[in-house]
Amino acid sequence: MAFRGISSGRRMLLASLGVGTAAGAGVLYGLNESVKASGIELHPPHLPWSHHGWFKSLDHASVRRGYEVYKQVCAACHSMQYIAYRQLVGVSHTEDEAKAEAAEVQVEDGPDDTGAMYMRPGKLSDYFPSPYPNENAARAANNGALPPDLTTMELARHGNEDYIFHLLTSFCDPPAGVDLGEGQYYNPYFPGGAIGMAPPLYDEIIEYSDGTPATKAQLAKDITTFLKWTAEPEFDLRQQILLKVLVMGSVLLSLTYYWKRFKWSAVKSRKLFYKPVNFPPAKK
Repeated sequence: MAFRGISSGRRMLLASLGVGTAAGAGVLYGLNESVKASGIELHPPHLPWSHHGWFKSLDHASVRRGYEVYKQVCAACHSMQYIAYRQLVGVSHTEDEAKAEAAEVQVEDGPDDTGAMYMRPGKLSDYFPSPYPNENAARAANNGALPPDLTTMELARHGNEDYIFHLLTSFCDPPAGVDLGEGQYYNPYFPGGAIGMAPPLYDEIIEYSDGTPATKAQLAKDITTFLKWTAEPEFDLRQQILLKVLVMGSVLLSLTYYWKRFKWSAVKSRKLFYKPVNFPPAKK
């Protein structure tokens, strides 16, 4: 029915384009699935994160604990160059607490009146410092591997939070036939299995300020939640906007429906009658 009125040549052209598009989409889908299912690494099973859902928000206590994990464990190797201390205010820290965190860091500033650079305590406007002065220094300290920046890591991996959690908690001995290079460790969730990062988390490796038991699973959960926030600082705001849109939309939809019924009631309720006209008989 869709091809009615179209010449046979055009029909063949449209059909071939449709088949070609479907075939191309099928090839792309197959390649994407083949990358996901290469058979070399495991794929992280889904976990019931508290912030998953239309009306769920991040666990801010977990975000604060995750910052402590990053500060005391991850910051030794990984940078987070797109997050400033001011962004902690109202999320995991008060303004005074965020200022105190920033003041613990020495930041290069200048030049001063003499043209020299100098070091000063950090301010809220400063970004998290990098553990290395440049990329070459980072590689030299990690057997040639470059520790990635963690700001958007949660969005940069297939599996998102699930991948990060399972990666941090699944270091193990390599299976038979798998040879690791110097400074490499085996993790079944990492592509290829061989990763240049040593197992970073152990039970009680740090002590939480709120007294939460620092088990390996708890540490992994908190740092994963923190990385979710760093990748999407607007996450809670989007959830609030969604709730407002749904509430206001339902009210406006109800008013619109009422207005439509009111305006059209006269039109829809009227009746039409046929009244024949009695014409006078024609004169002969």
